[in-house]
Amino acid sequence: MSSALQRWFPILDWGQRYNRSLLTADGVAAVVVTLMLIPQSLAYALLAGLPAQAGLYASMAPLVLYALMGSSGTLAVGPAAVTSLMTAASVGAVAAQGSVAYTEAALMLALLSGAIMLLMGAARLGFLANFLSHPVISGFVSASGFLIAASQLKHLLGVPLRGENLLQLLPQLWQNLSSLHVPTSVMGLGALALLLLVRRQLKPGLKRLGVSAGAADLAAKAAPVVVLLLSIALSAVWQLADQGVRVVGTVPQGLPPLTLPGGSSDGWAAPWALAQALWVPALLISLVGFVESVSVGQSLAAKRRERIDPDAELRALGLSNLGAGLSGGFPVTGGFSRSVVNFDAGARTPAAGIYTAVGLALAALFLTPWLFHLPQATLAATIMVAVLTLVDVGVFARTWHYAKADFIALLLTFGLTLTVGVEVGLIAGVSASVLLLLYRTSRPHIAVVGQVPGTEYYRNVLRHAVLEQPGILGLRVDESLYFANARFLEDTIAAQVAARPGVRHVVLQCSAVNDIDASALESLETINARLQASGVQLHLSEVKGPVHDRLKRSHFLAELSGQVFLTHHQAVQALTPGV
Repeated sequence: MSSALQRWFPILDWGQRYNRSLLTADGVAAVVVTLMLIPQSLAYALLAGLPAQAGLYASMAPLVLYALMGSSGTLAVGPAAVTSLMTAASVGAVAAQGSVAYTEAALMLALLSGAIMLLMGAARLGFLANFLSHPVISGFVSASGFLIAASQLKHLLGVPLRGENLLQLLPQLWQNLSSLHVPTSVMGLGALALLLLVRRQLKPGLKRLGVSAGAADLAAKAAPVVVLLLSIALSAVWQLADQGVRVVGTVPQGLPPLTLPGGSSDGWAAPWALAQALWVPALLISLVGFVESVSVGQSLAAKRRERIDPDAELRALGLSNLGAGLSGGFPVTGGFSRSVVNFDAGARTPAAGIYTAVGLALAALFLTPWLFHLPQATLAATIMVAVLTLVDVGVFARTWHYAKADFIALLLTFGLTLTVGVEVGLIAGVSASVLLLLYRTSRPHIAVVGQVPGTEYYRNVLRHAVLEQPGILGLRVDESLYFANARFLEDTIAAQVAARPGVRHVVLQCSAVNDIDASALESLETINARLQASGVQLHLSEVKGPVHDRLKRSHFLAELSGQVFLTHHQAVQALTPGV
């Protein structure tokens, strides 16, 4: 079997080694994850502004399709908090929630995300996710956690709220507190308190009672399902729907239908127009979903000394999103909480996802009638507890103390996401990161270096007690040379030579230079010509092999007034009179 085919379809590799022990481990993990996903999937559909069954649909086909092409044995694909929030914001801009057009737009968003990821994976563009720096992602995810929690207050408290950011939501909440619906609030706040109590106290409490660690962990993971069942029972017995408490209502029974976004009577006339309106949000969702998936997948794989292929993950996530769009779902990604649960429960291969999909399919076939009386306030509480893990308050202090420039990108992303919206916040954060990178690299650190006595090492004269040879100016450039810093290099060398009238040799130490582009090459030629005109020779030292190879393809080395030395020490020795 060809390695290329196995690279595209890893199932052909691990499937050959599949055995009974792997089946047992994956089966146990699937049971645990299925119990967790039933309430979580319903809740994320609510967050995305879609019917509850869309969450179940988005958790079936993607899991099966990911198993075909995914390189992680423990990543669990499905709806996630941040991508669900982004879905609601993106789709809400082109269609009214509850309309046929809204559902069609969500399907189109998933299809576009899938197509974008597949194309990026085929072109090996996984490196593009590196432009989403950690401070930007942290600021975006933390702000999204606050936004998600704020957006669920309308369901938790039964108050009318509309908006995409805190500037819209908080004033409305204050104005509408008088219309708070008491039965909904009691149910929602009670479910929230119970879920928090279970999350923090159930597992250690069971251990204190002598329950084994494994059984206590399983009970803690299954507890949200118990809270869901309790809410359904209370809602049905007390007929809370008749008292104004909003419930899930009728959930279609059966497997996901084959769906395609088409023209609707109350919305967009053509899928092409819908695709044009949603391709930018789809691109952002693809990048965020990919970064989240790869981050989770890599951290879990490292614990087992395994590795994942980012390009394979792009292709697998692309196929998963296409499956979600064709089966009544919405954009999906590798969720943090479900993947960690899948890992902790012992999943060994992507087959665990297939078994989980089977469990969810059985739930869709036989359990959906029981969801009629499920209060939306309980689902809102489920979401709010889940997003607690997204908020990292400590990142602000850590980033401020370590890198002020990164703190600016973090704060900008966080603030704009909260006050303007998720798309604007993310775009602003990425733009700020790129601009800060350009600014930092446009003014590289250039040190005047001298010899550490008794050694062949050369260090910054401002940091160490070093020896400098008269007539020789040693400069170390701590950055690759490219168009943005070429002029800065010219100005720095000119200023340093002007400050040292006795200089006859300038030695440019290139140990940290990994590349020299065409603009920087022209600057080096200009520097060489100017120095030569003033009676100063330009030399290079410690030029890396690939950089030297590129320089040999130009006229620069032939026109260089000085020499290229293997080490900086050799340059100083050769240029020092009498040595």
